[in-house]
Amino acid sequence: MKLHALIIGLGLMLISMADAEAQDIKTYDSFDSYKQLLEKDNDTTYIINYWATWCRPCVKELPEFKKVYNEMKDEKVRFILTSMDFGNNIETRVKTFLKKHEIPSGMKVVILDDADSNSWIDKVNPEWSGSIPATLIYRNNEKDFYEQEFQYEELKRAVQTKIQ
Repeated sequence: MKLHALIIGLGLMLISMADAEAQDIKTYDSFDSYKQLLEKDNDTTYIINYWATWCRPCVKELPEFKKVYNEMKDEKVRFILTSMDFGNNIETRVKTFLKKHEIPSGMKVVILDDADSNSWIDKVNPEWSGSIPATLIYRNNEKDFYEQEFQYEELKRAVQTKIQ
């Protein structure tokens, strides 16, 4: 009986530890609530990557973002992965994907879930066609927008130009 209780206790402890490591994903259902992520005026560099679990180039470049994040996590750099998956897919698709691909909890994940999401494209960047992956890198009012799949060196260089 004591061994059975110990096994149950250890199982519950592991479950609670896994939950503590799980991503806390915020869903935005309007651009007005989301735009505050695009307007931080401080000495931090923000990397906002637009992606989806169903987008092959997006999935292919995520390890590059993880690598740059791991190298720069102690600097004033914040990574925000903005998923274009639908809000009702948070539990079934996005959280499972993040866990499988070991996305660090320090990389903030948000979901755009607005019926009028096409209207956001020009508000994020007027030159954005809407295709993903796409990345906005900014510090203060200096913004660079990339509608492309990043390779490691290219991403690191783009982030470093905003840090300096």
